[in-house]
Formats: sequence, structure tokens, C-alpha cells
Amino acid sequence: MLSFFALILVHVTLIVMTGFVRNMNHIVMGTDDQNHLGMILGLVGIGAVILSWIVAHYISWFYPRVLQHVQKFITYPLMLTTLNRLSPTEHYTEADISPRFWPNGKMPERDDWRLMAKNGFLDFKLKVGGLVDNPVELSLADIEKLAKAEEITMHHCIQGWTGIAKWGGLPMKSLVDLVHPKPNAKVVAFFSFGGSLYGGTYYDTQSLENVLKAQCLLASEMNGKPLTEVYGAPLRLRVENQLGYKMVKWIERIEFIESEKTVGLGEGGKNEDDEYFDLLPNI
Repeated sequence: MLSFFALILVHVTLIVMTGFVRNMNHIVMGTDDQNHLGMILGLVGIGAVILSWIVAHYISWFYPRVLQHVQKFITYPLMLTTLNRLSPTEHYTEADISPRFWPNGKMPERDDWRLMAKNGFLDFKLKVGGLVDNPVELSLADIEKLAKAEEITMHHCIQGWTGIAKWGGLPMKSLVDLVHPKPNAKVVAFFSFGGSLYGGTYYDTQSLENVLKAQCLLASEMNGKPLTEVYGAPLRLRVENQLGYKMVKWIERIEFIESEKTVGLGEGGKNEDDEYFDLLPNI
């Protein structure tokens, strides 16, 4: 940034020193004369850029929810009709697995989770309910008996890092087939044992269409071993066509609902509620 600022400073200084009016005509009008029209239009353009910058920052500072909704109105339909139509097809080998996979997220502080962690989550029961014909409670052993898949994929974090790992667990499609969602169930909400940065239980949502995509897992294993506490035990979601914050860790329960508007503040997730993140961050 400092280098870019220095370049601008030197560039503008040279323009002024070598004939500001004439150089502005070169830049704006494409002419070589002393007419003031190029200078006037150039300054008006610069003023418009500065004004738009001020307005944009004012809106983002004081009306972030409005800006979030405007952005969603513009980008969400585009995402649904373009990137979200694609199914993940990436495949890596075990040789590609990252030696260091960065852990993040706020670890659970609940006593029930800590007690289950000490016992290797033998007492854990995943509660799956909401708008389904067959609500269930499943232990990790029950989940393992249903079905299992393994995928080696690259994780993309909104913080700017990536990492490759092998995930093993229950395909969400198998869980959907088991519970049989009702016709009005369009969204799946995942609730965590962990809390969020600004308080409250961490949760996020996915459309039913997305959880049926390839490589969407309830992961209980990482790199061939049981999922550890720091990486999201007992279960974490893997949705390989989206950024990492949509992949809830330390999953306690799952609910099939009609719309993301019926949970939390109605924006589709805790990061979406509190920090104005995107509902559909496709990669």
C-alpha cells in the first residue's frame, strides 16, 4: 500500500511539474492543447470517486445490514445460477495433505461437551429433527454403520489460508435419505456445541440442494484418525463448494427448516447475523 501511495505521489507531482492543464488534456481528452476542459472534467471525475468512497464507507459503517441485503439481492441470484450449479470435483492424493492444517473457531465451553470429550464422545447423540418424517438420535457408532465416504479436499478459509486434508464420515445425502424431509423443508440448520465470537450458539445453514451435492459430509475423521477436539469433534460439516465458515464444527444437532429466516436473526448463520457475511460464499 505504501509503495502504491508513493507511486501515485510521484506520478501526480510529475504531471503538475510538466504542465498540469496540458497533461490533463492528454489523459482525459486525448488532445495536446491548453484548453481547460480536460482539467475540469478530470477534477470532477476525481471528486466523484472521492465522494463515492465517502458514501460507501458511511453506508458500511452506519447501515451494514442494508448493505448486506443490497449485496445479497444482487449477488445471491447470480451465485445460484452460476457457481452454485457446479458440483465439487477436486481430487488430491495423500501426498498432497498439508503438514499443518490451521485450527480456528471458538472451542466449546459447555460442561456437557467437555464431559463427552473426556469419554471419547461415546455418550454423544446427534439429534436430527425439524421438518422430517423420521427424526433420529444417532451415536457415532450408529453414524458409522449408516454409510461412510472419504474425500481429500482443499479447505478455503475467509481469513486467506488454505489447507488440504482427508475427511471421512457420513455423506449428508445418506442422512437426508434416512430422515426423509417434508416437502416444505428447504434449508438445513447445523447447531454447534461451540459459541460465537459475539455471544450465542454458533450455527449456520445450507440449502437442501447444497447438502445433497458430492463431497458434502458429516466428518468424524480427519486424515484417517478420529476427529480431534480442536478440529471439531465429534462432528463437523464439510461443504466443498463454499468457504470454511459455512462448515460448522462441534455439531450438536441438525434441523430441517423451511427457511433460514426462521432461525437466529434470519440471515442464515451466526457470521451472517453478527458480521454481515455472505449467505452463499461459493468458491
